[in-house]
Amino acid sequence: MKLAVFLSDWRRTEETLERLKADKMGIILVENGIYHAVVRRTARLTRALEGRASFYALSDDLETRGYTAAQVNPKVKIINYGDIVDLIMNDYEKSAWL
Repeated sequence: MKLAVFLSDWRRTEETLERLKADKMGIILVENGIYHAVVRRTARLTRALEGRASFYALSDDLETRGYTAAQVNPKVKIINYGDIVDLIMNDYEKSAWL
């Protein structure tokens, strides 16, 4: 299964992500989920950015919260709404929202 997961919260989602199993997984950071891409709680990545998934952050939500592309972890690709539609329609079979 190819699964796209919309991550919209900063807290209480990492354990759920660890339980999800898919052949291909994409984590799309939206709303407050974008903090996983830019804020460092420690010197290492947040647990949400660990693993072999592909990571994306919605550019509008980054800008709304005052962040620039330079502040985003290089592991995360910045995308727009059109890119989200393309990912859902072309790259992933199912989607979930956390």
